[in-house]
Amino acid sequence: MDPEGTAAQGAPAAPEPPSVELDNVSVHFGGIQALTSVSFHVAHGEIVGLIGPNGAGKTTAFNAICGFVRPTSGTVRFPAGHRANLRPSQLARAGVSRTLQGIGLYPHLTVLENVMAGAHIRPRGGYFFSFLALPPGIRAERAIRRDAVAQLERLGAARYARRLPSEIPYGVSKKVAVARALMCQPTLLLLDEPASGLDDAELEEFSSLIVELRKHMGVLLVEHDMGFVMPLVERLVVLDFGVVIATGTPRDVQSNPTVIEAYLGVQS
Repeated sequence: MDPEGTAAQGAPAAPEPPSVELDNVSVHFGGIQALTSVSFHVAHGEIVGLIGPNGAGKTTAFNAICGFVRPTSGTVRFPAGHRANLRPSQLARAGVSRTLQGIGLYPHLTVLENVMAGAHIRPRGGYFFSFLALPPGIRAERAIRRDAVAQLERLGAARYARRLPSEIPYGVSKKVAVARALMCQPTLLLLDEPASGLDDAELEEFSSLIVELRKHMGVLLVEHDMGFVMPLVERLVVLDFGVVIATGTPRDVQSNPTVIEAYLGVQS
């Protein structure tokens, strides 16, 4: 028996790199300091909540990850090719998808076409084949359509496939936005205020979906609805005035005097 082989078989697998890591990220807008030395990460298979009072810097941090805002200093790192401080157009190829608070569906496309649009980085057989409707282009388009239908079925929204966004309920629009985000097969999903505008039944359904998604990716929630976030996440990052004031489990954060003061204005 090879002792080295035995040791190798018994060795624990190397941990996967974080889906995203913020390293001392600061953002200034003129004389306004929106973020100051913010550091946190989201691991693969982990749900992390980014929370804080109004004006705490949550949206700025989200936009820094998405590339809408460039850090004044510090680094936003992604594991794919060890890339950093990406622009929005580079996110999908780095395995990052996002949904925005405003949903952002294309109003003149059907629900199915909106979801198919999320596959823009996937090969479609080439422009020449697609333009002339030649077999490689047709096969690629059919594969994308099948995947889009499967995503809608997964989220319970397939019956709306032929509707326009203006013809579907708001809660369904949220599902369609997620289905579109999943079409590029991300390793990190960024959700901005996913609970806003949903009723209790929709919130419960959405929570179950996010728990299912974590099996395949890291998930970052930027959210203000504590009733939605607390039972869902493994870890919370709390911002106040652009500074991380607490990081930990929901139970730890809930009992943190600094967090209580930030939310309630109560002196500890």
